[in-house]
This record gives sequence, structure tokens and C-alpha cells, in this order.
Amino acid sequence: MPETKSIKETVPGLGRIIQKFWPQIRKQNILIVISFLALIAETAFRLLEPWPLKIIFDYILLSGFETASQTFPIIRNLSTIELLTVIAVSIVAIAALRAACAYISTIGMALAATHIMTEIRGTLYSHLQRLSLSFHSKAKSGDLITRVTYDVERIREATVTAALPLFTNIFTLTGMMGVMLWMNWELAIIAIAVFPLFIIVSTHLSKQIQKVARKQRKREGAMAATAAEAMGAIKVVQALSLQGMLESSFDKDNQKSLQEGAESQKLSAGLERTVEMLVAVATALILWRGVQLVLHKTVSPGELLVFINYLKTAFKPMRQLAKYTAQISKATASGERIIDLLDTVPEIRDSRGALTAPHFRGRVEFKNVMFAYEAEKVILQNMSFQVKAGQQVALVGPSGGGKSSLVSLLLRLYDPVEGGILIDGHDLREYKVDSLRQQISIVLQESVLFAVSVRDNIAYGCLNATDAEIEAAARLANAHDFIEGLPQGYDTILGERGATLSGGQRQRIAIARAAVRQSPIVILDEPTTGLDQENEREVSEALERLTQNCTTFWITHNLKAAEQADTILYIESGRVLEQGTHSELLRLGKKYAAMYAVQSAGNNLPDQADSFAISR
Repeated sequence: MPETKSIKETVPGLGRIIQKFWPQIRKQNILIVISFLALIAETAFRLLEPWPLKIIFDYILLSGFETASQTFPIIRNLSTIELLTVIAVSIVAIAALRAACAYISTIGMALAATHIMTEIRGTLYSHLQRLSLSFHSKAKSGDLITRVTYDVERIREATVTAALPLFTNIFTLTGMMGVMLWMNWELAIIAIAVFPLFIIVSTHLSKQIQKVARKQRKREGAMAATAAEAMGAIKVVQALSLQGMLESSFDKDNQKSLQEGAESQKLSAGLERTVEMLVAVATALILWRGVQLVLHKTVSPGELLVFINYLKTAFKPMRQLAKYTAQISKATASGERIIDLLDTVPEIRDSRGALTAPHFRGRVEFKNVMFAYEAEKVILQNMSFQVKAGQQVALVGPSGGGKSSLVSLLLRLYDPVEGGILIDGHDLREYKVDSLRQQISIVLQESVLFAVSVRDNIAYGCLNATDAEIEAAARLANAHDFIEGLPQGYDTILGERGATLSGGQRQRIAIARAAVRQSPIVILDEPTTGLDQENEREVSEALERLTQNCTTFWITHNLKAAEQADTILYIESGRVLEQGTHSELLRLGKKYAAMYAVQSAGNNLPDQADSFAISR
């Protein structure tokens, strides 16, 4: 984490944050200008507030001071009752006008902050969706969710509840210092002399507060990540009785967060008390000197009263800076976390001049492809093969050999380190990412459904699909009948990740989602593994219809099911060691033949492994 170098880095308005969010801020120029004009007007009325008391003291209670008579000669023409009436009305009028200006300023700034933060949250969420899988595989989802929700909200709250009051009081401070210098430069110098002490103290403590706030925000992100991970795998957690271990880990972070929060409060309270002592010292010095000046009739009692009132009000920004330093520091830390995320560049993005992909025929070629998630761990090495349009390709071999990485490259979830992947003779990187992926359908072993209606889950495959197309896709996937049997049919809202459906039902909806896409290329990643015989049969029939006339890449460990594929790629240690039809690989008598013999001897049952055989 970068260290804070000065107090200005603690206050909202930090150059880096404003520069990053300037496009969003600029859109709210009208609201911000109106708010600041109201703020200036509020400051003017705040400066007027103590003057009616000065007039009462100098013209009614303690009349006879020449300095007072010279200040407002027109008042001498009014009777005592008339003057009291004018003063009473002016007190109410000044208070009312100041309140109106404060209301306009607060509401305007709150609306501007809400609009700005809403757009930033939307931008952040959109950016997160486009960050590469390599980023998400390392990041903690709970921490990312915290940045999108809590960090953004913390900035908005700090803007309204801390930054705006500070701006108000800083304007007031500037105005009052000017009036105090005009009234009596000697007393004003005494007040101003205290400010260097405040700056030294507040700078030191503010740095410590912000450092603690950053540690606390990082800790809270880790806690959110732990909680999200545990909730997402609650079945495994309970099955393995991991509750105690996870609770212990969470409790350690929770206690440390508590300690850091207490330390932040302690520092903030210390800063507030220090400011109060500085105010008391300045007030005592000004009273000591001010009363002497009154006795010598250099200033009037009313002027001293205004001066003391200004002094108390002028130090209010300092007290409020102390009060809100912790909140502002946390907001600054949140802003930096958001900026760090926004500054993360997606590894997979449209290249300059990228084109919208035309409708693919489906011819795929890997040319000397090398790929690694990390530089020292090569996953695919010098992989080369060709697949004709409409061919069915089975990817077989031991786990960890690189089969899933291969199809991830085809989807351009990652880019190869070397070599190229071509569709219909053109490198994938020539096309816009979205237009490429829209022409590839995928069905996974554990397909994810969303907590929306069945209709919407299917439509996610093609957002502009009609109800008729959705129903046709469901029929192709053998899903229509059981969907109709749900409480609200296609409008039934599913549980999170489709938890309210059986595994076979989830797979058939996932197949319908792939079917409605009508893609020329289909990827199947062991989609029938773990299903009972009845669901496996239903899913297998649906897959046969889905892959008809499509270029299909099908990952499977069941070699019996791969027999009918046009081409079989045996992949091990990131290399295509064998390629050909089932009969050709058997005649070759190498690794594929050996694996097939082992499976055949083991009497691999259909309900124990993926048994989908691609029909021709």
C-alpha cells in the first residue's frame, strides 16, 4: 500500500481519485455548481449571524462606545423598540436564509454524489465482468463484491456526511479570518498562530488513521471472501465438518478488524481532543488581550463578542476535520481500492481494428499453440491439428492433460502464449470477443443456472430469442415436459445455481440454453457425468440433436462413447500424442488402445461415466 505523504491525501478530492472519476463528476456539473453557490451563500449568512448580538451590546446594553457609533450611524436614528424589532426579525431571516441555502447545498451535493457513485458502480461491475479468467482465478470473489458494494457506498456517504460539511466550514473559516483581520489584526494574529500547531498534529495523526483504515478495509475484504467461499461450498463444508475450522479462521480476521477499528477510533478521538485544547488556548489568549482592548476602548464589547463567536466557529472546521478524519480516510482507502481494480487491464480484449465475426462454417485449426497459466507451468505445448466444419471431435486422455485448457482457448477465455487458433482460416484475435463467443455453445459437467426464471435462463443463450424459439430449444433438450410441470412453468424462478432442480433437469436447461444460441460450434465438457440412467438417456438424446451438423468438441473420459467421433485427439501432458478415428487408434496400438483395453476390461458401466456417443 502507498504511504500517505500529507493531510491532503486524506481529504476527498485527492488528485488521483478526482482524475479517475472526472468523467462521471463532469456529468453532474450543474448540480455541483448550484450546490457550491448555495454553499457560498450559506457562508455569507453564517458570517452575519453574530452581528445582531453586537448591535444589542453596543447600542442598547452598553451604549456610548464611539467605535460602535461610527460603525453603524444609521442605527442611532432608530428607537430602542424599533431596533430590537429589526434585530429580532433579522435573526430569524438570517437563520431561515442560511437554512435554505444549506438545504439546497446538501441536497444538491447528495444527488450529485449518488449519481456519480451509481455510474461508478455500474462501470466497476461492467469492468469486472470483462476482466480475464486469469484475474478471477486469483482474485477472491468476496473481496470483489465488497469493492462493488460497500466501498462505493462508503465514498458516497463520506462525500455527503463528511466532505460537504468540511467544505462548508472551510469556506466559513476563510471568510471569518478575513473579517477578523478587518476588525482587529492583533487578535486575528493570535487566532491564526494556533493553526500551524493544528496542521502538525492533524497531519501526523491523519497519516496513522489512514494507514489503519487501509489495513481494516483489506481485512474486511478478506473476511467477505472467506464468507462467500464458505457459503458457496456449504454442502462440502458441512459434509466434511469444516465449520469449526472456517469459523476459527473468520474469527481471527474478525478480531483483528475489531482491533484496527478500535485503534482508528482511538486516534480520531485523540485528534478531536487535541483540537479542543487548541481552541481553548486560543480563546483564553484572545479573551485576555481582547478585554484589555475593550477597557482601552480600542474595540467595543460587541466587537469582542463577534470576535469570540467567530473564533469558536472558525475552529469548527478543525474539530470536524478531526471528527471525520477516520471516515474520510476509509473513503479514500475505498476509492484507491476501486481505482486499483479499474486500472486492471483485461488480458483478453478486442484488438485495435477487431472485426465483428461473420457467421462461421466451423473449420478449426490449432497451429503450434503453446499456453501457460503461469510462465513456469506450460499447459499446452506445440499443439497442432485441424478439424473440418461439422466434424465431431472427441478429446480424451488423463485428467490434467490440457483438454479443458484447449477449449478455453477456443472460447478465447485465454490467449495462447505462442502460435494461433484459426476459425475458417482467420485468427480468433482478428474478431471482437463477444461476436466470437456468440457463435460457440457450451455445456459443462456442472452447468450453472441463475436465480431467475426458467425462460430467462434459456434466453441467456440468445438474449433476443422469442418465446417460440425458447420453447423449441427446450423441446430439443427434452426439457419442455418437466418445465411445464413446474409451479409456474417457464416463469418459475429457480433457486441459486439452479439448486431447486435435479442434476438432469439442470443439464437439460443448460442444453436448451446452448440450443437457442444455434451456434455452428459446440463444446461439451463431460455433460452426462454423474447422472442416473434415466436422466443420462434424456440428456444424451438432447445432445445428439444439439450437435447435429455442428463442429463439436467433446471432452470425455469414456472411450466407449467416443467410438463414433470423426476424430479422436488423445491429449497428455499438453500434447496431442495420437490423432485419428477409433479404429485407426486401435490399430496404432499405443496409449489410446491401452486405455480403451483397460476400460473395456473394467466393464465401464453407463451410469459410472459419460456414455454419450455422438450419432452420425
